[in-house]
Amino acid sequence: MPRHLFSHPAVAIGLALVVGLAALFVSVTAAAGKPSRSSDSGGISAVLDPTDWYLTLPTGHKGDPDTVEMPKLADFSCSAFHLNDGKDGVVFTANAGGVTTSGSSYPRSELREMDGSNHASWTNTHGTHTLTVRQAVTTLPKAKPEVVTAQIHDANDDVLEVRLEGSRLTAQYNDGKTEATLDPHYELGTAYDLTITASGGRIRVDYNGAKKLDIAKKGSGWYFKSGSYVQSNTSKGDRASAVATVVIYKLAVKHAG
Repeated sequence: MPRHLFSHPAVAIGLALVVGLAALFVSVTAAAGKPSRSSDSGGISAVLDPTDWYLTLPTGHKGDPDTVEMPKLADFSCSAFHLNDGKDGVVFTANAGGVTTSGSSYPRSELREMDGSNHASWTNTHGTHTLTVRQAVTTLPKAKPEVVTAQIHDANDDVLEVRLEGSRLTAQYNDGKTEATLDPHYELGTAYDLTITASGGRIRVDYNGAKKLDIAKKGSGWYFKSGSYVQSNTSKGDRASAVATVVIYKLAVKHAG
């Protein structure tokens, strides 16, 4: 637009009026609490499909932590669960002094697999069940630097856990008595790709595209979990504020057959 048009009084007044009305509309909308649908809203939908999950947090009451389900989960954000600054990852933070479930001594900020409005529950004797996740551990507690980042679980206990203990990243099973090393010298902040496949009465774990575990193990009532399940509490010597933080950049489940 030619510069001389802006010098006309009527045009200048008109432009000022338009800008003022736009600013007023934005202010009124914000005051009314209307959420933005952009990635800046803090919702995890910018990174992963929330319909496959519900969230357990390290807050709430003793033995009864807070949980968040759909549809609220799609736009939910808090200090223990939020988008990172780059809006390309979901940050899961669990503190050593947080609230635990009744069956655990350790707090968690962790997703649990859903099947629509029902808790997912499947068997690896039929079909192929796959979890793919790209994630990074960024913080560990000092006294007991351990966190579980992904699991297969059943109605009573863990079936398989991906755990970081210090700098050793492993896949553990048989109540932690047996393990396969995924990375013996893991560095905090390093993103890695993990695939867990349960099929034909077996469990396979691939780490950065390489097979690291393939065992015969079958069961039912299984489901996937992923996030930050810190393996420490104040009785282990960590402060209540000590945290394990995991960032998830991609997370998906697939059931075929």
